[in-house]
Amino acid sequence: MSEVPQEPSRVSSKYDRLIAAAQVEEPARTIVAHPCDETSLQGALQAAAARLILPVLVGPEAKIRAVAQAHHLDLADCEIVDAPHSHAAAAQAVALVREGRGELLMKGSLHTDELMREVTASATGLRTERRISHVFIMDVPGHADTLFITDAAINIFPDLDAKRDIIQNAIDLFIAVGLGQPRVAILSAVEMVTTKIPSTIEAAALCKMAERGQITGGLLEGPLAFDNAIDPEAARIKEIASPVAGHAQILVVPDLEAGNMLAKNLTFLAHADAAGLVLGARVPIVLTSRADSVRTRLASCAVASLYAAARRRVTQVAA
Repeated sequence: MSEVPQEPSRVSSKYDRLIAAAQVEEPARTIVAHPCDETSLQGALQAAAARLILPVLVGPEAKIRAVAQAHHLDLADCEIVDAPHSHAAAAQAVALVREGRGELLMKGSLHTDELMREVTASATGLRTERRISHVFIMDVPGHADTLFITDAAINIFPDLDAKRDIIQNAIDLFIAVGLGQPRVAILSAVEMVTTKIPSTIEAAALCKMAERGQITGGLLEGPLAFDNAIDPEAARIKEIASPVAGHAQILVVPDLEAGNMLAKNLTFLAHADAAGLVLGARVPIVLTSRADSVRTRLASCAVASLYAAARRRVTQVAA
């Protein structure tokens, strides 16, 4: 099994705490779709070495073994399910999850769209009654809270019903990983409701939906501009009396464009790490990037594993 390389540590890393919490749980059996390059294969093996997941590698067996040999990676403890190419690997990985052979799905070296096409297939995919959405779990240096940003990767222009599911998915994840009741800010350009900016009207409607029990588990506030969502002084100056304003932990963006720019601004200007997870399917889906650091890959697996463990406990209680 591949050893986990050491990276320079950050002071009080939020990811380190999530990884440590996940290591207490039973590693989640994880179906890895097409891990056919060094980054994706090593990422799965590093997460296994850190006792976060038990990987099942799905893809061309000869190619997977060739990559492992070329980069001195140990596959001795890994199950490999042979599939001839990336499309077949995606389909087979989803089928294994449907058969109950995996608690998590993890993207390998295939394109995200190729994997998600199989996940969202109406007859053979992993859809539930929830809209599928993505959450960035961000460790921003100098900021006290772990920030969840959603949705910045799946839903381009979500409507009100989709945003309800996007918010509920993020709340459920936040609670499941042991972070408590989240403070949820629904972002727009301004904090006042105005017909000139439709996202402010949707934010107000979503807050009312939470009051009526259509969104549960979190404290919602919106519309909020980014500054008065995360900065207490900005919220004070604007005289926004709310437990969320200035202290938000989940940031709900108006659309994918805004969310993607926000996440990348934090990554490249504030040097934040951005782990990621897809929610709303039958199992959580770990989406990793070739640019992800070891810490980020491990954090994505840790959050997914914590979520899987929480779901496992619910199932055991129900049984």
